[in-house]
Amino acid sequence: MHHKNLIKPMTWVGLFAAVVLSACSTRKDTDTKKTLQDTSSTTGLWLTTGDQRALLARQNVSLTFNDASDQRQTIDIDDTQQFQSIDGFGYTLTGGSATLINNLGEAEKNALLQELFSPKGNGIGVNYLRVSIGASDLSANTFTYNDLPAGQTDINQEKFSLSKEMADLIPVLKKIVAINPKLLILGSPWSAPVWMKDNNSFKGGSLKPEFYQSYATYFVKYIRAMQEQGITIDAITIQNEPLHPGNVPSMYMEAKDQAIFIKTALGPLFKKEGIKTKIILYDHNADKPEYPISILDDPEAKQYVDGSAFHLYGGTIDALSKVHEAHPDKHIYFTEQWVGGPSKFAEDLKWHVSTLIIGATRNWSRNVLEWNVAADANYGPHTDGGCVNCLGALTITPGVSRNVAYYVIGHASKFVPTGSHRIASTNLNTLPNVAFKTPDGKKVLIVANNSDAEQHFQMKSAGKYQRISLAAGAVATLVW
Repeated sequence: MHHKNLIKPMTWVGLFAAVVLSACSTRKDTDTKKTLQDTSSTTGLWLTTGDQRALLARQNVSLTFNDASDQRQTIDIDDTQQFQSIDGFGYTLTGGSATLINNLGEAEKNALLQELFSPKGNGIGVNYLRVSIGASDLSANTFTYNDLPAGQTDINQEKFSLSKEMADLIPVLKKIVAINPKLLILGSPWSAPVWMKDNNSFKGGSLKPEFYQSYATYFVKYIRAMQEQGITIDAITIQNEPLHPGNVPSMYMEAKDQAIFIKTALGPLFKKEGIKTKIILYDHNADKPEYPISILDDPEAKQYVDGSAFHLYGGTIDALSKVHEAHPDKHIYFTEQWVGGPSKFAEDLKWHVSTLIIGATRNWSRNVLEWNVAADANYGPHTDGGCVNCLGALTITPGVSRNVAYYVIGHASKFVPTGSHRIASTNLNTLPNVAFKTPDGKKVLIVANNSDAEQHFQMKSAGKYQRISLAAGAVATLVW
């Protein structure tokens, strides 16, 4: 049914009410994929509401911009002002996530991976993944790719092996890459092999300087071993959360030591070996922008660095812009944020979309990654000492249910492909938003209503107007 005749100032409130009611039949969990629509050749409005009556559900409304304007607040979208290119939106495929997915029946596993990663069809089109180099705290056990008996060393990394990943992570990644060969993958270590650390422990400790060259070789071996499996590592960070030595696994690394490691070991070896994988700094909270800035201020280190990565368990999202402004020739990434279980869906939806999908990209990030893809009903698997209440985007019990992070990422990944550019849009206090232009010329606006009341606004694009009303706490993606 064509709705052009409904898009008038006096009818939008009624239309929106009808839209929300039409979404009431959307099932929360296993039926959600039935509401997702192929976006490869379409425009429209997709909605998620805090009460979960609409879950990334396409609304029965046409976007028909016209000359009529009124006094409501306006989001002016200007594609003549382009900012950073977008790499993608996604998650960390933890070891535990890979195990849970791989344990599904073959048909269910393949359908789920299509839903998550296919750039076409009815899924959410995730186009960026982070994986741990060795175990993360959401692996069942601690391990690296070169674990040795106490007292032994292997300077040349001759015993390096991905064997522990052959059961789950690599088979799942191979399926994902077959679905989306252009998927970008970031690798992050939680710890170096413990024989290289000053405390010989998976928890905390620091990399001994005498092993800097050996650890650089470890990264090269990792990138090449993954490539042999048909998996291209687009980028690596040097250490997950280098200022948090209390996790299991973890490793402490100050900025001055990361700079020395890059300029004396990792950078020169990548250059010598022809490794094109990007080197990304920091990978920790936005409360310490001076960490990556201090490394980028060192020209010997900077020459090897692509950019800096952030989490937001501390600080504010505008710290990303401080790093961009200090070194505008280097890129910004947002690589992790968890949802604590049990989730408060309405609050988590608002915060994650407005602060990360919108906030991080408005502060120059080229990607936004939520934390783990999947966990079981008890937030596992995890290490002894790892996160005990990290809620996955999926809960696999073994049936699959979809949680708030699925919709947070889906509102971007489904509509903003790799190679899109952020474009200018008016940011409003109660309606934070971000706009993109896709490689095929579509415009995309992601907007959240952060207020406790329905908000009426109009979009302005190419001199034309479109009136919209958005329910309290709702998130919308509009494509035209």
